[in-house]
Amino acid sequence: MPTIAEILKEIRPEFDFTASQDFVGEGMLDSYDIVTLVSDLDRAYGISISGLDIVPENFQNIASIQTLLQKYGKA
Repeated sequence: MPTIAEILKEIRPEFDFTASQDFVGEGMLDSYDIVTLVSDLDRAYGISISGLDIVPENFQNIASIQTLLQKYGKA
């Protein structure tokens, strides 16, 4: 199972996601990237992230994504 950092690297290989605390604010992820990330996380972790959880705050950094996955019993 790929790590969150590995999934992010596949989407935007030009960024170092481990060095940022605000992916959206720093322009590392846009809305299309977040949709792609949700799809990749769903597939990698065998979950279905609710549309209500697809908000920028849940995708700000690796820790916030881990918190979201924990909500679905993963991470």
